[in-house]
Amino acid sequence: MSGLVLAGPLAAQMFTFETSAAQNPTLNISIFGAFVAVTMVIVIRASRNTKTAADFYAGGRSFTGRQNGLAIAGDYLSAASFLGICGAIAINGYDGFLYSIGFLVAWLVALLLVAELMRNTAKFTMADVLSFRLKQRPVRMAAALTTLAVTFFYLLAQMAGAGGLVSLLLGIDDKIGQSVVVAVVGVVMILYVLIGGMKGTTWVQIIKAALLILGAGAMTVWVLALKGFNFAAVLEAAVNNPENTNGDAILAPGIQYGAMPLDFVSLALALVLGTAGLPHVLMRFYTVPTAREARRSVVWAIWLIGIFYLFTLVLGYGAAAFVGPETIKSAPGGVNSAAPLLAAELGGPLLLGFISAVAFATILAVVAGLTITASASFAHDIYSSVIKKGNVTPKQEVKVARITTLVIGVVAIAGGIGVQGQNVAFLVALAFAVAASANLPTILFSLFWKRFTTRGAVWSMIGGLVTAVGLITLSPVMSGAPTSMLGENIDFAIFPLANPGIVSIPVGFFLAWLGTVTDKTVESTKLAAEMEVRSLTGYGAEPPVNH
Repeated sequence: MSGLVLAGPLAAQMFTFETSAAQNPTLNISIFGAFVAVTMVIVIRASRNTKTAADFYAGGRSFTGRQNGLAIAGDYLSAASFLGICGAIAINGYDGFLYSIGFLVAWLVALLLVAELMRNTAKFTMADVLSFRLKQRPVRMAAALTTLAVTFFYLLAQMAGAGGLVSLLLGIDDKIGQSVVVAVVGVVMILYVLIGGMKGTTWVQIIKAALLILGAGAMTVWVLALKGFNFAAVLEAAVNNPENTNGDAILAPGIQYGAMPLDFVSLALALVLGTAGLPHVLMRFYTVPTAREARRSVVWAIWLIGIFYLFTLVLGYGAAAFVGPETIKSAPGGVNSAAPLLAAELGGPLLLGFISAVAFATILAVVAGLTITASASFAHDIYSSVIKKGNVTPKQEVKVARITTLVIGVVAIAGGIGVQGQNVAFLVALAFAVAASANLPTILFSLFWKRFTTRGAVWSMIGGLVTAVGLITLSPVMSGAPTSMLGENIDFAIFPLANPGIVSIPVGFFLAWLGTVTDKTVESTKLAAEMEVRSLTGYGAEPPVNH
């Protein structure tokens, strides 16, 4: 398939796509299978050293800053980053690139306010920090609940991407076929976590991040080379594509958020503040031996993620130029098919298979990271600390975590089947909104406000969570629009914005403050002082475990 000319009419383009993808299912499945087989061998080898809770949850704290930075990039560069953002830029131009900007800027919040302090204070999960100087049971219960909620929304996004991607490759455009694909992804993800724990999952993340950045980089150079390494020519080609009905408006703000600027502000708040509250990203800070390595890992992650998001700008507009918005929207997988279709246009079935395998690896790795975070949260925070009150062996705790992994996998498969066709970048933005509303206020107040109390923490987490999820349920995301999860025939949407961040994030901060100032309880000043010293200096933090 030639990439030297602009996309033709829709009918011709769809014929080209169908012949390239549908006639090569063996090639595509072979590439997928090879990746799964290689990574499964790595996971099995890593599992040999997974004996303790520290091994299962934190990889034995044996990773360097550079390795963990790659793994963080692997966790963060999800299906939303590759499939969703490229599709959003191809369809909505400038407004789609706002996702890239928001996801990247968010790292500065995580680096400056959270990364090192969390690593110094906690052991395995976010709740370790929040309950350090507060009452254990209510705080751990609330933190585990918010962790599971954020993880669920994030898992939905990855499952939607998986269904769309494999459906595109195999030419499956019916619901039953896509549902089978989602189920297969869920089963492989469960095996990764059950066998390898955090160590195996981290190595999958490292490999996947390297492949994703290299693959996206190669495609970026290819797109630019076709236009004489002139990005302006790529933009011009995107504007002049016959399928582009927006003209040069794709180069300016307004296509997606022009009619509802508050939606843009809400999205921006969620993206910028959400990263510092994402449990699966925070958990990565505990896989390194020292706070210095935690800092290094975030710096590495920022560089890798920043470079990748520059690639998405070229790939998104490249897809608009060489494939066309209407072709993308009409393909199996919809908006999420932009990057794979561009790969097919550039390099034919072989490049399509490779890039799709990388995207599939992206989904598998991120889903595995999310699953281990959720299972750790339940086993460590609820089962061990609340139900058993600490009277449990590490072996029993890990066993419960593995059982939880199976349950989460089943729930993720069921939810993923229900959100087929949704833009994955959009779904991840909802997860960011929940994280910023329910987790971030409590994390910041726990670290920086000595007066903060248990009531403030619980009110903030539960109130922020209920507000964010409630507004999502009552918004066009759920009902009343053609793109809603329940379709346009069912309509109970009374909240006009697609992202709840502009309301739910301030509510989370307000409830944290209100719960504290109305609470007469005085928390332990000794523990508050110890937490401050530990978070700022690392003194007293758990020593590294070497294997």
